[in-house]
Amino acid sequence: MTYSPLVIVSMVVVLTLTTLALCFFPHPFILIVIGLFPFALWGIVNFSFYIVLAFVVFSFFRIHEVFPFLEPLKLPLLLALAAIFVVCLRATISKNLQPYWCRQFTYLLLFFIVVTIAIPFATNVAVAVKSWSGTYSKIILITFIVAWMMRKEIHFITTSRVFIFAGACVGLVALYNKFNNIGLVEGTRVTIGRSIGSLLGDPNDLALVLLYPMAFAIASFLEKSLSKFERFFSFTTFSILLYAILATQSRGGLLGFLAVVSLFAYKRIRSKILLFSGSIILVIILFIVAGISERSSGGAAESGIDESAMGRLYAWEAAWNMALDNPILGVGINNFYYNYFYYSPHWDGLNHAVHSTWFGVLAESGFVGLILFVSLIVSTLLMSLKMLKTANDEHHTPGIRVALNAAPAGIIGFIVSGTFLTQGFIWAIYLQVALVIALNRYLTSKNNSIINVNSKRP
Repeated sequence: MTYSPLVIVSMVVVLTLTTLALCFFPHPFILIVIGLFPFALWGIVNFSFYIVLAFVVFSFFRIHEVFPFLEPLKLPLLLALAAIFVVCLRATISKNLQPYWCRQFTYLLLFFIVVTIAIPFATNVAVAVKSWSGTYSKIILITFIVAWMMRKEIHFITTSRVFIFAGACVGLVALYNKFNNIGLVEGTRVTIGRSIGSLLGDPNDLALVLLYPMAFAIASFLEKSLSKFERFFSFTTFSILLYAILATQSRGGLLGFLAVVSLFAYKRIRSKILLFSGSIILVIILFIVAGISERSSGGAAESGIDESAMGRLYAWEAAWNMALDNPILGVGINNFYYNYFYYSPHWDGLNHAVHSTWFGVLAESGFVGLILFVSLIVSTLLMSLKMLKTANDEHHTPGIRVALNAAPAGIIGFIVSGTFLTQGFIWAIYLQVALVIALNRYLTSKNNSIINVNSKRP
């Protein structure tokens, strides 16, 4: 009889722990705990994807900052350690990580290499190193891991449901803060965790986080094969997310929302004239309801091109000047802010953020980085649109159809909102890349299985 490496390792660890426990802690309860170790190890290996998913949710949605009572538990750190452990376990002992490669991974890896090589040449090396080691390197690693581990139908179903639920939680807290005037910026714009320095303390970043689960909520609500409860919950979440995005008064967030909705409407409204005119009316209504004119920056009180718009134009001009001066590697990751003074011809006494994914990537990774980044997004979008054409195939389950419909909508929402929001080196687009790659791999494997089954029939 042969044993798998996991069984052998479990037996060795159990025997070792039993010996040590009996020597130093001779208590019967210790034996029970040690006896449960193999079952715990089996559970970790078989449910490792959900550990990684939990880490992603806490890192992107900042759940521990949305609910501050979770902060002392250090859940992101614990989940990060658990994720690393299960990945190493699956890669070395159980041998079931099953890595593979695709064109998107090539673009992603090359872009990561450019960003990494640029670190020693950054204007502020300490900031670049902190951003790379603290966040960005983890994002890239998890992108590969999620794409490789996400290979079962239940994985896509669970991911959609978790993202919708997490989005509902963040949206509800945002609305609570809005109604109770907690952490408002410029007197009207909602934030979360601003007092503790949360990423969601910026209304534009909060709008981005709220925008991501929007595509999943719409796709689930429109999937008639799902249960009434799940569709109702998805519609409720959609409403929460919409009101929360309106409360941020983020123009980039609103345009991203319109882009997501437009893709679903494009598939269902035959008259494109009606679609186009309806979109214009919806834009006007949303901007009025959001109260953009009430903003302290970019509001109706400012004559001509408002301060918010001019600030973006000045920032984009500074980004272009940075790229011209550093065309190969840029000024370094997270270094735009610290270089603004040297490259902006419109200095007002303060450094500013770039407020654009494209100009941010251009400034911080050069023209080479921008080409690779755009290639990654365009190739991923084309792959998702190609898969979307198969969404109505009869052999697809409702859960897979939700993922197929949500994937391109999420990317298009990123492309539109990314013009006005800084998203180049944070979670959103990389999670979508991982989802599309994994979904394409799943469909390819399933189609091959169907072909093999049909070929064996007489």
